[in-house]
Amino acid sequence: MKADPMLREVKVEDAVGLVLAHDLTRIIPGEFKGSLFRKGHQISEEDIPALLSIGKEHIYVLELAEGYLHEDEAALRLASAVRGANTERTEPHEGKVTLKSAIHGLAKIDKAFVDQVNGIGRIVMSTIRTNTVVKPGQPLAGTRVIPLVIEEEPVARVERLAAQRRSAPASNAVSLEPLSGGPADAARVPLPAAAAGLVAVKPFRSLRVGLITTGSEVFKGRIGDKFGPVVRAKVEALGSKVIDQRFTPDDMDAIVTEIRHFLGLGADLILVTGGMSVDPDDRTPGAISRAGARIVSYGTPMLPGSMLMMAYIGSVPVMGLPGCVMHDPYTSFDVLLPRICAGEEIFREDITEMGYGGLLGC
Repeated sequence: MKADPMLREVKVEDAVGLVLAHDLTRIIPGEFKGSLFRKGHQISEEDIPALLSIGKEHIYVLELAEGYLHEDEAALRLASAVRGANTERTEPHEGKVTLKSAIHGLAKIDKAFVDQVNGIGRIVMSTIRTNTVVKPGQPLAGTRVIPLVIEEEPVARVERLAAQRRSAPASNAVSLEPLSGGPADAARVPLPAAAAGLVAVKPFRSLRVGLITTGSEVFKGRIGDKFGPVVRAKVEALGSKVIDQRFTPDDMDAIVTEIRHFLGLGADLILVTGGMSVDPDDRTPGAISRAGARIVSYGTPMLPGSMLMMAYIGSVPVMGLPGCVMHDPYTSFDVLLPRICAGEEIFREDITEMGYGGLLGC
């Protein structure tokens, strides 16, 4: 059965007592755009002039057949299917439902699932990028269907896929339903390593951060420290705190000593600034390695920030920060720091993926 016969067109003058099938929007350029009447509004005699003023000489009355959904109900069901931790859901507005962040944290969006849903057709799931830092009230995802009325089955399919996705082990790939025909494993996609929901927000932890600034020119007072204020601001913006900043010359043993000092203090994250280039006097990479670190990567495929080092001593992340962190507003450090503050471990695969879309400067 087609959806069109479920909509009955009625002249406005004959619509008194009938119920609107969808929102009616009023636009006054430069002044107002919003709903004049919402879906479900019962037309009264007093409403007729307002309807005529927005060019509505006819309205539609909706009489849904079995197995069909109105756009508002469909959008609500889609949003509910993907809604994860620390999110809020709006009511439908002009056929759309928005999921928003309830906290300051790290957005986690299951891209493979979103791609699968948008491949179904006539269903829209629009999201921000995963691992985006978000504030309370910031939109995460919007859902809607293209027609005013849609068959229930595509929406139910999304609900089934979401339930399947949530229940699968986080470390394995999952076989999703194919778009049309074929075996079920025709749509096999990897699960995210730290999925907190299909659209969710992870809270930031409050980390105790040790900051080591290397460089003989700073240590001996020839120039002022430029790294400290920048790094402190970035750390504090995510709810963490620099517990101390230590200065060392370009001496590998001295840097190792300071790394071990912060390990002894129980620091949750150690940041070593400066000395990350290929100059012979730069000692930071070697010092991090000598301190007993497991190196995830020395270098990233992102510009700016290609000389960053990501390492771990036990479970404590240690990062060697290149000079661009001082002057570029967004570097590889800004990509990785929020994930660490959200309690995620960084793997080599995470570094590799930074190259696509990572040309931002230099």
